[in-house]
Amino acid sequence: MILEQHYTKCLAQGAYYIASAGEAVIIDPLREVQQYIDRAAKDNVTIKYVFLTHFHADFVSGHVDLADKTGATIVLGPNAETSYAFAKAEHGEAFKVGDVTFTLLHTPGHTMESSCYLLKDEEGTAKAIFTGDTLFIGDVGRPDLAAKSDLSTEDLAGHLYDSLRTEIMPLPDDIIVYPAHGAGSACGKSMSKETFDTLGNQKKTNYALAKDLSKDDFIKELTTGIAPPPAYFPKNVWMNKGVNSSIDEIIARGNTPMNAVSFKALVDDNEYLVLDVRSPQEYTASSIPGSWFIGLDGQFAPWIGALIEDIDQKIIFIAPKGREEETVTRLARVGYDNALGYLDGGLDAWKEAGFETQQIENITAQQFIDGLSNNISNPIDARKQGEYNTAHVEGVPLYTLDNIHSDVNLLDTNKTYHVYCGGGYRSVIFASIAAANGIKNVVNVEGGFGAIKKTNLGTQKITEPTSCSL
Repeated sequence: MILEQHYTKCLAQGAYYIASAGEAVIIDPLREVQQYIDRAAKDNVTIKYVFLTHFHADFVSGHVDLADKTGATIVLGPNAETSYAFAKAEHGEAFKVGDVTFTLLHTPGHTMESSCYLLKDEEGTAKAIFTGDTLFIGDVGRPDLAAKSDLSTEDLAGHLYDSLRTEIMPLPDDIIVYPAHGAGSACGKSMSKETFDTLGNQKKTNYALAKDLSKDDFIKELTTGIAPPPAYFPKNVWMNKGVNSSIDEIIARGNTPMNAVSFKALVDDNEYLVLDVRSPQEYTASSIPGSWFIGLDGQFAPWIGALIEDIDQKIIFIAPKGREEETVTRLARVGYDNALGYLDGGLDAWKEAGFETQQIENITAQQFIDGLSNNISNPIDARKQGEYNTAHVEGVPLYTLDNIHSDVNLLDTNKTYHVYCGGGYRSVIFASIAAANGIKNVVNVEGGFGAIKKTNLGTQKITEPTSCSL
């Protein structure tokens, strides 16, 4: 038997390839499915099933494409309804793949169709469980995404409590838990950076599996302090229930070079968003006025989904040379299928054509700290609420990047703002979107809060409050 976790850091997502005796199964595949087809060809096996643990909200799965290209059967749990053909499995139904067996365990709670797949080896011994968003390492799936008029968040949390205790916790301690996500995903509150663990260790360390945890306390813990889901989540769920454009078509359309003159015509068209996916340093040094920075070498997909509110937005982009197709692919992973071309020759071509550029000033963390005592009067912390609550520079207000589209209206176009985040990525996103909204004087603090903590603080203080407000 071959078991591989295909982990995508940008999405904090785990897909799985398991092969045995000439057959294979893919669990929760990404949208670009050729990688699984190639892997199966290398092992000379046939992909028999595509297992989905649930309808994902944070990315668009490639299950329909993969089934079409390989003849595999898509499997989902009870309560699932789709516009494509699939096998709706019953709780406890077994699926033979070569010499190993997968048993579907219906575990409603994160969503009502959520299911786990228990893997038994050639000897019939339970070896692993693929838990989707039912059980993470250190956490469990958020219970609010599938709430509706007749099913509250609290109802779903109660279902999840029951699922964990009736279907997961009785399993052997030595089996390996393979979840769909890890740290950085918005599908839970406090997932571990580890991407798998033994069930026995999770019983000892995961708060949700504590033996003495009552159902009421579980529900309270799970429903308290949940950040609002990114706006694109419902659309991704809808897409995962239907048939979407092939990733091959999307890449062919989006991976189209445009000369500077043609690109400029679309820059001037309000229907198009100009996305710059280079590094923070390259963007701040010189960029196209009105463009948004969301760099490829960061939490690209989650911030795309959180900040580009219209999933059908027409997008043109500037990318590092050789990473244009990657950009289109990663946009499509979260359902942004309308990438329509990139600036051929990059910003050099733009400058050679004589078109205007913009710059964003950078200062060091020490310059920022020193400036708070004299010339810096409008500092901004752009991190998340939880980060701010843990520690922040005393007197610096929180304007979390997640809320920039509303908070930018609170900023004064005549003032200069100095913004920092955790490490210098989100602050550049903040500065770019602020500039696109007329707030031209935003200074980026390089290295963010991580660098600030290493400075000579002088009279400045880092505080650990219990609460804060904008």
